[in-house]
Amino acid sequence: MTHLDVFDPPMCCSSGVCGPSVDPLLAAFAADVDWLTSQGVTVSRYNLAQDPQAFVTHPLVKGVLQGEGDQCLPLVVMNGEIVSRGVYPRREELAHLTGLIATVSQTKPRIRLNTTDGCKPGSGCC
Repeated sequence: MTHLDVFDPPMCCSSGVCGPSVDPLLAAFAADVDWLTSQGVTVSRYNLAQDPQAFVTHPLVKGVLQGEGDQCLPLVVMNGEIVSRGVYPRREELAHLTGLIATVSQTKPRIRLNTTDGCKPGSGCC
């Protein structure tokens, strides 16, 4: 069985999807993690601000943090090997890594990221 450990940078809550200004990449990753778990993949997330002990007790993560600092976060570890560092992998990459076929979640809307015409304060879209 596939197991992913996600070592997040320090955030205000466990997923980073909280507060008045949510990063759309974090919201998309949260939806992708939900999709992975619905496909039978076990995912554990650790937030540096809330669970620093997990970073210290994982020898691989500890070594990377000591060598690179927290710029390497998020770190995604699959079955004991680092498969992504410094960015949140998108659903297609997660599917490829886990041997799944990327599909749209049946329980959550697909989040589209647009870097040019997103919702901006005062635009009236939110």
